[in-house]
Amino acid sequence: MASNGICDRVAIVGMGCTAFGEHWDKGVNEMLVESSNEAMASAGITADDIDAYWLGTMGNLSGLTLSEPLKIQYKPVTHVENFCATGSEALRNAAYAVASGAYDCVMAIGVEKLKDSGYSGLVGSGATVTDGAVPTTTAPAKFSMLAPAYYKKYGLDPEKGREVLSRIAHKNHANGAKNPKAQFQKEVSMERITNSPKVAGQLGIMDCSGVSDGSAAAIVVRAEDAHKYTDKPMYIKALSFIAGPAEGPLSQEYDFTTFPEVVSSAEDAYKQAGVTNPRDQISMAEVHDCFTPTELVLYEDLGFSARGEGWQDVLDGTFELDGKLPVNPDGGLKSFGHPIGASGLRMQYEMWLQFRGEAGDRQIDSPKLGLTHNLGGQPGRCVSFVSIVGSERSN
Repeated sequence: MASNGICDRVAIVGMGCTAFGEHWDKGVNEMLVESSNEAMASAGITADDIDAYWLGTMGNLSGLTLSEPLKIQYKPVTHVENFCATGSEALRNAAYAVASGAYDCVMAIGVEKLKDSGYSGLVGSGATVTDGAVPTTTAPAKFSMLAPAYYKKYGLDPEKGREVLSRIAHKNHANGAKNPKAQFQKEVSMERITNSPKVAGQLGIMDCSGVSDGSAAAIVVRAEDAHKYTDKPMYIKALSFIAGPAEGPLSQEYDFTTFPEVVSSAEDAYKQAGVTNPRDQISMAEVHDCFTPTELVLYEDLGFSARGEGWQDVLDGTFELDGKLPVNPDGGLKSFGHPIGASGLRMQYEMWLQFRGEAGDRQIDSPKLGLTHNLGGQPGRCVSFVSIVGSERSN
C-alpha cells in the first residue's frame, strides 16, 4: 500500500538560501533571517502573511529556535528532525498542512551550524548506546563498504571503479565551481581526487562531502493560489518518505549494493507523480552524495540506470551537466557540504532556480520535472526521502 500523495495540490512560490560554508561570523539566528527574508521577498510577502512554520534542525527542542530571531508573533512553529532528511521533512509536513486546507501560506525552513559545534559528519561516529549488534563505526567506514561490494557483484575492476568514483566527484566539483553559493567553488582534477589521502577503506578525502553551515527556506501555498505570488511557481508532484526496518547490518542477505529504503521511496514517489520511466521523464536530479559510492548506487536505486550499469553511465557522461540526466547540477553535498537541516531545502532551491531559468552557467535547457533525494543513517539502516517537482501543473 502506497501513499496517495498530493500531486499538483500545492506549490512553492518563494525560496531563499544562504551561501553554505564556514560561517564563523554568523550564527543560527543570522542564517535563519537571511534565508527566510530571501524566500519572503521572492514571494512578495511579509511574515504577517505566513500562517505557520516548519523548522528542520538537529537537536533543538522547540520552535523558539525560529520564532525568536524572526520575531514571529504568536503563530505555530513546528520543529522536525529526521536524520539527514530533516530539511526535506520540514517541507513534507508544511506541504501536507497546506494540502489539508489547514493553512493558506506556510514556510518550511532548515538550518544547521556545524563548523563550530564540535560535530563532524566526516569523522564523528554519531554512536549511541546499543546492544552491540550494530557496529559503531564512522560514517565514511560504513559507506566505504559500498564500493568493493559493487565491484565484486558486477565484476568491475577496482581500478576502473576508482575512475568511476573520481568522475562522480569531478562532476560535482565542476558544477559547484559554477555556483556562487557553494562552499567549494573550484574544479578539482581527476588526479588529485584519485590520489587524495584515504579516510576509510577505499574512500579518499575527496570522496567525502564536507562539513558546513547554512540555511534554506521555501514558501508553500495552494496550487490554485500560486500565481498570486509569482509567475513561475514550482509545483509539488510527489513527496515520499520511508523509514526502513533497519535490518541490513543484521541480515546475511544484505550485500551493500542497494538502499532498499531508497528503492521504496522512489517507487512511491513515481507512483504519486505518474512517472513510469524516470530516466527519460526526469529532467534533472539532486541526490544525496554524502560519499561518491553512495551516488553510484543511487543511480540504480532511483531507476536512472539499470542494475550493474550505473558505472558505465558515469563514464558515458550521462549524469554530467550536459548529459541526458544531469545529477547534482548545483554541485551537490560534495560542493556544498552538509548542514543537516538545510540540505534537503537547498536541493529544492536548485530546482527553483533551474525552473525559473536563473541558474546561470549551470542552467539546464527547458527542464520539466526535477527529483530531489535525501537519505539518513547508514547502508541497510536508514531513512529515505524522494520528491518530484515540476514547472507546470497537470490538472
